[in-house]
Amino acid sequence: MTERLILTLAVLGGTGKEGPGLAYRWASAGYHVLVGSRSQEKAEAAASELNARLGGELVQGLTNEEAARACDIAVLTVPYGAQRATLESLRPCLDGKVLVNVTVPLGADIARVSMPPAGSASLEAQAILGAGVQVVAAFQNISSVHLVDDHPIPCDVLVCGDSPTAREQVLQLVEAAGLTGWDAGPLQNAVVVEGLTSILLGINKRYKIRGAGIRITGESSERRT
Repeated sequence: MTERLILTLAVLGGTGKEGPGLAYRWASAGYHVLVGSRSQEKAEAAASELNARLGGELVQGLTNEEAARACDIAVLTVPYGAQRATLESLRPCLDGKVLVNVTVPLGADIARVSMPPAGSASLEAQAILGAGVQVVAAFQNISSVHLVDDHPIPCDVLVCGDSPTAREQVLQLVEAAGLTGWDAGPLQNAVVVEGLTSILLGINKRYKIRGAGIRITGESSERRT
């Protein structure tokens, strides 16, 4: 992957639960990170908090539209209920780019798998954005309580997308965030990955676990991040 592709990352809806942790980890790894929000004020406040923690001006707060236009790779971290409206408004800004979709469809009972008619949030995102954007699903099974801390995260990340090149780019982002990533195949497989989130949330509640995750076991001679 070329340097340009990893130079600027936009975390859209980056003032919620998942966004700040990812932004912090990528900024710590040397990326230029843009935190996007519908509110400029909220974005700037989140960026200021992250910069205070990082000890430098490494994160910039912008509106979602400004961040989407300025980035090389966008990362969507909004709640599922806001996904369609957000992507429809940003579609022209994202054309020709990779969108990493972290969004998970959760129903009223968050511990029960609930998928949209499109099959998954990521498949729906691809349909909204069209062929000009490469949607890659990742980070759905990583709890925000782990991302915001500095400790190593004992969880793996499954990466799904229809473009092998885009999947490889996102696997490098997974590595930069301090996690182990696995190429999990085409975007259709995000149906399973997103569904696992509800299962993990149920396990958290049932067994009083703080941020249950998944690990891939076994031995492989192939490189993994």
